[in-house]
Amino acid sequence: METVSAFHAFLIIEIMCFSIHIVSCNHISLKGNSPSNFLFGTASSSYQFEGAFLNDGKGLNNWDVFTHKPGTILDGTNGDTAVDQYHLYQEDLGLMNNIGVNSYRLSISWARILPTLLKGGQETCGSMFIHKYDMYFLPQHISCPGVGIQPFVTLTHYDIPQELEDRYGAWLSSLLQEDFRYYANICFKFFGDRVKYWSTFNEPNVVVIRGYRSGIYPPSHCSLPFGNCTSGDSEREPFIAAHNIILSHAAAVNIYRTKYQKKQGGSIGMVMNAVWYEPISNSLEDRLAAERAQSFYINWFLDPILHGRYPAEMHELLGADLPVFSKFDLEMLKNGLDFIGINHYTSFYSKDCMFSPCEPGPGASRTEGYALRTAQKDGVYIGEPTSVDWIYVYPQGMEKMVTYIKERYNNTPMFITENGYGVEENPNSTNEELFHDVKRVEYLRSYLQALADTMRTKAADVRGYFVWSLLDDFEWTSGYTVKFGLHHVDYGTLKRTPRLSASWYRQFIANNTLQILSAQE
Repeated sequence: METVSAFHAFLIIEIMCFSIHIVSCNHISLKGNSPSNFLFGTASSSYQFEGAFLNDGKGLNNWDVFTHKPGTILDGTNGDTAVDQYHLYQEDLGLMNNIGVNSYRLSISWARILPTLLKGGQETCGSMFIHKYDMYFLPQHISCPGVGIQPFVTLTHYDIPQELEDRYGAWLSSLLQEDFRYYANICFKFFGDRVKYWSTFNEPNVVVIRGYRSGIYPPSHCSLPFGNCTSGDSEREPFIAAHNIILSHAAAVNIYRTKYQKKQGGSIGMVMNAVWYEPISNSLEDRLAAERAQSFYINWFLDPILHGRYPAEMHELLGADLPVFSKFDLEMLKNGLDFIGINHYTSFYSKDCMFSPCEPGPGASRTEGYALRTAQKDGVYIGEPTSVDWIYVYPQGMEKMVTYIKERYNNTPMFITENGYGVEENPNSTNEELFHDVKRVEYLRSYLQALADTMRTKAADVRGYFVWSLLDDFEWTSGYTVKFGLHHVDYGTLKRTPRLSASWYRQFIANNTLQILSAQE
């Protein structure tokens, strides 16, 4: 019997039916989007939110193992409990309902679905109880009048079963393509009647860069000068891992298209981390550098999926170091995707290092595109700095990023799958500082304004927007030191308390139009 997770089935059904009286978006006046299908939501991921890391037969994932190693996480914490959404999901659904979102972006824990990768014969508490949950909640689901909270589901958001790493080196092996296809098939089979939006991967560009180049994420592979790891090759392994992720995406999309999509009526895409790179000058060299920066970051993954080949800039600089797609691979890649998810928070300048003198730094090497990333030009930051060292407030980046993807990929439907404002909170912060998050409200408002302008003036086919995040959560190597939540979480009690930004977002959605931003000018 295929092992499935009762928690994920339960949560997806609950998401859709908990808030059947939610106010629908009746006045979204956006070209190309009907009033009923524009999604306003919040975003999360299984490892950062669920906790319950060994409950109900769950297996270990790579982040379970990584975070328990000394020195990997800034504050020495882990996601064993996180914000315990595994047990507190009903409360969190109530928070969503109060805000008035019509979608919730979440990810499924692969290690909870498949505690062991041996195919067939395994049975856990999850599989034993799924039918009970279905029988109990499905009648409510059928009666839902289409105005509940739609689950927007990612198959893997950084976390994968540790067994994949132990058995054959995870993303460095083509064997993972078949294991991912098998896992995806289980998810489509058991959850696809309730899930209309699937993402295969969240930010695979971050996964391969931080996992296989700098080594600061699992599996901690790197080589000098990029990092100091016990194993790895920073100049080769990121491209091997990326290649296997791209083909794993193609395998999952192929099975969805051939077995499930027509019957279930959903769509499938991929979510990319999207940083806007502004040329540091108007010189041809710096403008080409900014283009190379995108080619070695976003286009690296999207070009093969939508154009059937790696970007020309990568071929030019990497040559034989870039993996090759077989005829079979290219045929699989023709399945493409239905939408592009854009996680956009910040922007940087890009400076040429191919034809110009260039100091060492992020992006400056051949395998990064000879495009130095910097936040300053002549001593001035590209946007207002924040307490999070990689976030600069530059709302123009939202307009430019969406426009770039629209033009490069023929206006493939897009969702802003993450956008948010992080704060490194001082433990001595006052209640005013904790809950009156004016800076977050200003950030969200300015980025939504830029998005609205792009949709209106550029006819960009954007179909949804998700704030990161509903709650404060475990923020990867930063642990619990950085807060993104519309709701504050007391990690001692797990009490959720709304911030000013939660009220602002509720009012924004209640007005049911992005044009409210213009009206507030």
